[in-house]
Amino acid sequence: MDFTFTEEQQAAVEAAKAVFSSVTPDSVPSPALTAGAVAEDFDRALWRKLAESDLLGLSLDPQYGGSGLDALALCLVLRECGRVLARVPLLESSAAALAVQRYGGAELRAAVLPRTAEGELVLTTASSGRTGHGPAELAVQARRSGDGWVLDGAQTAVPWAHGAEQVLIPAHTGEGRTILALVPRDHDGVALEEQISTSGERLAEMRLDGVRLADREVLEADGAWEWLRDLLTTGTCALALGLGSAVLDLTSSYVSEREQFGFPLASFQAVAVQTADRYIDLRAMEATLWQAAWRLSLAEERPTASGALPIAGDVAVAKIWAAEGVRRVVQTAQHLHGGFGAVTDYPLHRYHAWGKQLELSLGSAAAHEEALGELLAAHPLG
Repeated sequence: MDFTFTEEQQAAVEAAKAVFSSVTPDSVPSPALTAGAVAEDFDRALWRKLAESDLLGLSLDPQYGGSGLDALALCLVLRECGRVLARVPLLESSAAALAVQRYGGAELRAAVLPRTAEGELVLTTASSGRTGHGPAELAVQARRSGDGWVLDGAQTAVPWAHGAEQVLIPAHTGEGRTILALVPRDHDGVALEEQISTSGERLAEMRLDGVRLADREVLEADGAWEWLRDLLTTGTCALALGLGSAVLDLTSSYVSEREQFGFPLASFQAVAVQTADRYIDLRAMEATLWQAAWRLSLAEERPTASGALPIAGDVAVAKIWAAEGVRRVVQTAQHLHGGFGAVTDYPLHRYHAWGKQLELSLGSAAAHEEALGELLAAHPLG
């Protein structure tokens, strides 16, 4: 078995590192010192750089201006995005575009995907439901009306909704089916109410009141929402891995330079043991992430082996490790930094806020443990 990444995947990482090299976590006001959102919009200048480096269409087919790479490549780039707390909707826009490519009609793909790859059209996704708990697809109802659809309901905590042009929203039909609707932000019947995330970013509660869409704007294929949710969750794990890696690097540098009783903190056994434990957390986060991303990249090529868990099982394991791991990494970093970790002109408090946001996004560890238990009960391993 060869576990190394391909040349194309490694090239994507190098391109991402070059783009993100100029990004600093302190480029916007501190969430600890800002009553409202840290900024009105995402980082448009960085978005343009990502487009110029062909990273916005990384996983799209070449016919739409993309590079044709897989979920592994996207997660590699997202890891670098998480290292620097890049304020861009890279995960949400990429995942929505991939869902359109995989499940959308030819007309919708032609209208959306080339502009998304070029950075002209920004997409986002709604995945939190009405309250942030429970199935997101139950928060919005979709019903047939003539040759189109009508949507009613609300989705909370929609990321980057104020800056994105279109939002991909799951909705239930009342017949036990879930569809995905691509809704323009300024569509008739759509209202956005500002919300603020733990990391200080601007979210939105998105209300839909009699929103009418044409058939071409709706993805009706079975499994489309489940696939999108798995991709979003796996991408969140990649962001958490990048953030955790940056925090451990920051902590290692600090304890190597900070002295107590005339010796570096890193020379004390208790400090070394704690950082070693967090290193193990990161390696577990990494292994489970690549397993989930690999399964997603093979979803169209290889059926699930007899007795094996569905892809959702690998995604749940990855999110359990990502949620628990990033929390432990950041908490240990705060402990080892002492009071210096709370200083607002030092980046650790930002990583702490983003880490908590990622820990709970797309489901906490406890929620995924419950989901994994249900999968194991339904699919005994043979």
